[in-house]
Amino acid sequence: MADVATESIQQVLAALEVFSGKPDKESLDKANAWLQNFQHAPESWPTCNVLLMSPDTPDAGRTFAAQTFRAKVTHDLHQLDASQRAGLRDTLIAAIQKYANGPRAVLIQLCLALSGLALQMKEWDNPVLDMINALGQNPATVPALLLFLTVLPEEVAGNTRIPMSTEEFRAQEAQLLTANGPEVLKLLTMYSQAEGITPAVQAQVFKCLRSWLQTGEVTPNMIAATPLFQVTFNGLVHEELFEPAIDVLCGLIHETQEIHENMDVIQALIPRLVALRSMLSTALQADDADKVRGYCRLFTEAGETYRLLILQHPESFFPLVEAIGECAAYHDLDIVPITFHFWFRLAQSIGKKPDVPKPFLDAYRSLMAVIIKDLHFPANPESMSPQERDEFRGFRHIMGDTLKDCCYVLGTDGCLLTTYEMITQALAKGSAGQPVSWQDIEAPLFSMRSMGAEVNPDDDDILPKIMDLIPQLPSHPRVRYAAIMVISRYTEWTDRHPTYIPFQLTYISAGFDDPDQEVAAASGQAMKYMCKDCRQHLVPFIPQLHTFVQSMGSKLLQDDRLQVYEAIAYVITSMPMEDAGQTLRLFCLDLVTHIHGTVSKPAAEKEELTSVADALELLETMLAVVQSFGEELPTACKDTAAEVYTVLDALIAKYGNVYFISERVCRVIKQGMQFFGITAAALAPSLLRRVGGAYQSTGFSSFLWLQGKVVAYYGTSPDPALQVALRETLEQSSAQTFAVLKVQAPSDIPDVIEDYLHLIIQMLTFCPDYVLLSPSFPPSFQAILTALTLVHPDIIYPALDLLWMILGHESMTPSASQPAKYAQYANTIRQTVSVNGFQFVGLLLTGLVTTFPEDSVHLVASLFRLLAGGWRAELATWLPPAVQQLPAPSLPAEARAKFLTDMGNALSNGNLDHVRSSILSLNRTSRRAKERSRDLVA
Repeated sequence: MADVATESIQQVLAALEVFSGKPDKESLDKANAWLQNFQHAPESWPTCNVLLMSPDTPDAGRTFAAQTFRAKVTHDLHQLDASQRAGLRDTLIAAIQKYANGPRAVLIQLCLALSGLALQMKEWDNPVLDMINALGQNPATVPALLLFLTVLPEEVAGNTRIPMSTEEFRAQEAQLLTANGPEVLKLLTMYSQAEGITPAVQAQVFKCLRSWLQTGEVTPNMIAATPLFQVTFNGLVHEELFEPAIDVLCGLIHETQEIHENMDVIQALIPRLVALRSMLSTALQADDADKVRGYCRLFTEAGETYRLLILQHPESFFPLVEAIGECAAYHDLDIVPITFHFWFRLAQSIGKKPDVPKPFLDAYRSLMAVIIKDLHFPANPESMSPQERDEFRGFRHIMGDTLKDCCYVLGTDGCLLTTYEMITQALAKGSAGQPVSWQDIEAPLFSMRSMGAEVNPDDDDILPKIMDLIPQLPSHPRVRYAAIMVISRYTEWTDRHPTYIPFQLTYISAGFDDPDQEVAAASGQAMKYMCKDCRQHLVPFIPQLHTFVQSMGSKLLQDDRLQVYEAIAYVITSMPMEDAGQTLRLFCLDLVTHIHGTVSKPAAEKEELTSVADALELLETMLAVVQSFGEELPTACKDTAAEVYTVLDALIAKYGNVYFISERVCRVIKQGMQFFGITAAALAPSLLRRVGGAYQSTGFSSFLWLQGKVVAYYGTSPDPALQVALRETLEQSSAQTFAVLKVQAPSDIPDVIEDYLHLIIQMLTFCPDYVLLSPSFPPSFQAILTALTLVHPDIIYPALDLLWMILGHESMTPSASQPAKYAQYANTIRQTVSVNGFQFVGLLLTGLVTTFPEDSVHLVASLFRLLAGGWRAELATWLPPAVQQLPAPSLPAEARAKFLTDMGNALSNGNLDHVRSSILSLNRTSRRAKERSRDLVA
């Protein structure tokens, strides 16, 4: 390595020092950028060597040097010739010897760097043997050797950023790892039996063994032929070795998935695993959660891997199921889920057998009892923190999935009957005066809900008993909630047993009166699913539902009201069109009348306006479900659009400056346009003028959004009044948007920019004259470019799409059959792009190498292809300064030069395909630079 100037070392340490304090963002970014640039440079090799080996280097400098070596070995090894690589190898080995006792962070990075070098350095004949010779004889360096041997297969298998072809990689992997598997196994066996081996070194032996096993470089058969096989089992009795031994055994079992190839190993494993049940029992009795978790992992891994053998040879393998059952019955709900995937996979395998042996049925019956026990809320749920309560509820749903597995094996009828009997027994105890907790009723009810997916909708045996049981349940809110959710889950069954609808409807409706908000919410959900699944049977209940919403609607929370109105809308969709139209009008006009009452007042309080917003949301919900009656409206709806719009127009005029009103009313009008279709087109000019003025006075983006929807629905209408309104509204809204952008940062108004983009897209699609022949087009183009500065995928994508629509407009490829105005289109586009081209290109390149979404790269490449096709000479002059302005860390200097050369050649040759490929190559390079920066500087 060459001598290193003191100044370079001082600069590195000074930059690192910034991170140790409390720097401002500018200082932090500056230091980070400098370090990343330094790490790219060839001189960082010798500098980091000095930093690493100097006794005066602070820990931060050593860690940085080690990280840099690892990253440069991955990305920059081409900077060194063959002789320099040998020197680097020797440097890294010397550094590993120096840092054998730590700091560990430095040692790990050095081992990773040497692993990456070994993979790429073909002239290094046998790195594994050389490292064993260099580090394996001295007890002080044995831990460093074991660490190197542990990370070597992981780095070789996992570091996909090393630039090697598949053929080169496979050849080096075979030479580096596969050929050395037996030697490493021999070494680990020797160390594991060495006199005086410490638990720490033995744990490292296990970790190393697991690493080579996981990457397939040693096989279960190879391990079983060595003392390491029994040594690993012996490790389970030692506290310090328990976890690493469990890891090795789990890996060993996992690697025997090819049953026929590993039968000898499996036959050696099973007796030893079964013998561990006594140790599991000891851990369960001692309530040693860590040990139980380890054994649970081990038995579950074996159960999943050998589930087919369990079914074929239960006399030998069924003890695994029993052990997993013991783990599933443990009280720690962090451990129990480890078993769930096993029960699922075993159930799927059992389901394919014509007859299920009794031991398996008993295992799933026991599992079901355990799960229902675990479903019980604590005796005092109020003692749980909100987070504990949320976690427990989430866990209950996971357990519910395992109940479905029980149903799959035992049959749904039997499972439901068991839970039904649990409830009846609890109720009988209560009737006899014995103490019964609500948890004893709620948990089986919850399990009934979980089993719903497996139930036959035509069942006439157990489900009628369950439904008849519901009225007898106590009125505790948790029980009532669970019962309502059971009704909600079985609405498909109710559809085929409609005699239960009156009772269920009454029971659900009563839930809205419950002071517990969760019960009311369950009622709303049940009402929605009942009306959705039983809609035809509920048509006669429409008057009852109308009375219900009139009397109870104002008392419900808004979320519950939404569920009810959505439910009613589902019923309406099943009615004949004329009846449906009358019913929809009935419910909607109630809401519109309420809105009109507030608008008619001289002034409204915030509470009244909130109520109006709620009514608008209910209108939107009903319209969204019904959607449309088609081109021919029911008689009852023919005048409704004008009637409703009169009220909404007045609402916008008076309260459009209230943000939540503007959001809701625009969404309702959008649904109204979808519902009424072309029959409401006559209202569009008035609507456009209203929302255009509202946007101008409020700046609320919802009014821009609605304008885009009007264009999408009615933009092709030949109505002269509408066309005038479209043009005037666009000009007015564009002027307002440009004015806002002059006084507010784009990042402060992303919603305005996004909705303006969508408005222009719709206008360009349906009314291109109003965009491309407008004096507002150049500033509109500027607004589109502004959108590219935002880190919002929802904005970047439409901005790029819009630019592609403009540059790729068919007017840019003239033909004799085109309308005369296309020449004007093309002239406008050509001039505007020419004026803004440098900024345009700079924003595209900056976004490409920094913040654009990955999926946008092909859009960017397409845009450059269009630029090269229509502005080739100008693009050649825009590119060099635009590339020069790119953020320094995002692209190395050599990548910039290569990109400019590639693009220059493509442009001079007129090869548009090469323009595209140059952009894609630039993106790949910048992506590697981003990955590198994550590797290097924290």
